[in-house]
Amino acid sequence: MIPVIPKPEPAAFNAAVRVPGNAWLTAKQLVLTAPLPKAVNPPPHWRSCLDDLHSQYQGVCAYLAVYIERATGATSVDHFVAKSKNAGLTYEWSNYRLACLSMNARKRAFDDVLDPFVMPDGVFHLELVSGRIFVNPSLTGKLAQDAEATITRLRLDCPNNREIRVRHFQYYAEEAISQGHLKKMSPFVWAEANRQGLLSR
Repeated sequence: MIPVIPKPEPAAFNAAVRVPGNAWLTAKQLVLTAPLPKAVNPPPHWRSCLDDLHSQYQGVCAYLAVYIERATGATSVDHFVAKSKNAGLTYEWSNYRLACLSMNARKRAFDDVLDPFVMPDGVFHLELVSGRIFVNPSLTGKLAQDAEATITRLRLDCPNNREIRVRHFQYYAEEAISQGHLKKMSPFVWAEANRQGLLSR
């Protein structure tokens, strides 16, 4: 997981997502600053912007920091502030994070995950041989605690996630892919390999 620079709202977003979404909320007489009632299921207008979200963020999952192949159908819109917590953010581009399905399912409505839009650089480190992710040992206090909570909540250090990081770095080490391809496919692995002085071409 690495910092993500927020991208501007697409030109079509307001008409395709915000306007119909907020019109539905208003018709249901829901308070935009309040949580959504449990029985309320807002129409998923946000799906209309999934192509734009994938394009704007170069297809990279905001949490796992690996490229999501659009053709697999594994791309989803994560509401960083959950719909159940704030109705008014249900149809806001600034609240959307591009996420692979596994990360979205693990995050759900929990609020103990660091926001990649605002977290500083260097919070997480990688052991490239094993794929193990861990909190930067120099961090202390709340940021370190929140980072540990994020690893736990999203299961960022699970065997499958370790394996994909190791495999991506091995592709580069074995000269199967270029440094540029590694950066696009697995930007967290690339950033850590760069920090550790392991990039040579």
